[in-house]
Amino acid sequence: MTIHPPRGDRAGSGATGYAWRMTSSRWADELAFATDVARRAGALLIDSYERLEKVDYKSKRDVVTNADYASERLVIDAIHDRYPGDAILAEESGDHAGVLRDDGSHNGRRWVIDPLDGTVNYANGIPYYCVSIGLVVDDRPAVGVIFDPARDDLYDATADGPARLDGQEVNASTKETLSDYVVSLAVIGRGGLSRERKIAPSIRIHRRMGSAALALAYVANGRFDAFVQNGGLSPWDVAAAGLIAERSGARVTSVEGGPWWTPKVRGPRTSVVAAPIAQHGALLEMLASLKTRVQTRR
Repeated sequence: MTIHPPRGDRAGSGATGYAWRMTSSRWADELAFATDVARRAGALLIDSYERLEKVDYKSKRDVVTNADYASERLVIDAIHDRYPGDAILAEESGDHAGVLRDDGSHNGRRWVIDPLDGTVNYANGIPYYCVSIGLVVDDRPAVGVIFDPARDDLYDATADGPARLDGQEVNASTKETLSDYVVSLAVIGRGGLSRERKIAPSIRIHRRMGSAALALAYVANGRFDAFVQNGGLSPWDVAAAGLIAERSGARVTSVEGGPWWTPKVRGPRTSVVAAPIAQHGALLEMLASLKTRVQTRR
């Protein structure tokens, strides 16, 4: 695990503070923008933390708060102001079409955002949640930013650069054996808990933290050695964090071993297995042996 600098040395003032550590990425401007906006959205979440005005239920298990809406509005307004031609896919408000060119074509850019991943944690005062901002260009993730306001941790990556935590390059776990792995594991659907119990003896321990985007980003610096979830994930859960994990050197796939990012998928139908290359295959084989299939029910 990479040791990051103390908080006093961190780039805490948004894009300007990160400028000296920016790479020559093709997407450097968009990365600086997403970093600044994620920090501003995170500051808004901190201001409302444990002081929520309203909590509504989207389903039996999912809630949405006034902070979700306020954070999303901040991010969307910033994108519209800076990149008015870009489309947006947001968790709470859905699709926002970009401005078409004169010939009727789109510019191929879509921001995929979750203004508050881990809302149940946030609403209950559990400090494990994040802001997720991804940019997809021509159907491929190009920029990813995950900001954890509670820890002031910011993960980022571009498709042509390394994964970083607070501006410092990070890499996936180098542990040699699967039995030493701490895994973010969520096998959903009928028989899911039984499958998790069968996986447990092969790893050190597994955890469910309540924010898939943040847990997946943790693979990038080995806080989690691997991440496994066989569905129930939406594009905004994985667009940024999947890229960050991948650029850290982890192999990221679906539970069947296919691409983790499929641009036409809508709804909670995405599955992800992210792990260092050395153990990724073993995890896929274990899941296949237990007849683990993609599920949408949590």
